[in-house]
Formats: sequence, C-alpha cells, structure tokens
Amino acid sequence: QVQLVESGGGLVQPGESLRLSCVGSEMNFRLYSLAWYRQAPGKQREQVARIGNDGFINYTMSVQGRFTISRDNAKKSVILQMDNLKPEDTAVYYCKAHLGGYNFWGQGTQVTVSS
Repeated sequence: QVQLVESGGGLVQPGESLRLSCVGSEMNFRLYSLAWYRQAPGKQREQVARIGNDGFINYTMSVQGRFTISRDNAKKSVILQMDNLKPEDTAVYYCKAHLGGYNFWGQGTQVTVSS
C-alpha cells in the first residue's frame, strides 16, 4: 500500500506560479509511474501530466509549456511546477502512483486561480 501526501496548493492570481509536491511512503517508489490529475467542480478527473519509471513524460495539451513534472526517487517525491496559471486551472489536484495494475491516490490539494 502506497501512501501519498500532496502539498503546495493555494490561491494565486492569473499568471502566477505554484509548486505542488507529492511524497510517497513506498520503498520501491522508483518502480512506479507517477501522475498528476485534477478535478474541477462538475467535471471529470483528468490527467494533467505523467512521468514513467523510465522518465518518459507527457502532458495534457492545455498545460503544455506551462507545467513541468519531475520526480526524485531518492526523496520518493513527484513535483508539479505550474507557471503562468490561468483561472481554468482551478481544481483539486491529485497525485497518483501506478504499478502492475494498481493505482494509489493522494488526498488532493486545492488550487484556485482568481483575480
């Protein structure tokens, strides 16, 4: 069982930045693919960015060029650097760890972008 804890959410103005962090408890953290998802009110949860255990990265089109995902296996963490935030980025952000058909989720952190 992987325990994931997110932090770093908050309220920012359009154009500002936030850095989300997710720390895991699993000793073999490096084997997991990791992803950030978000869910806005009334919408389905969507994958924002993913980084495989091989380091391969992909982003959803709407955040391409603004968000950066990275991982530090020694620290058992995955980071989402979010720049040039827009009001439509407002959502609860979740990290997910995946291995062998199993998914583990964090509790989520709220990101609100508003002037």
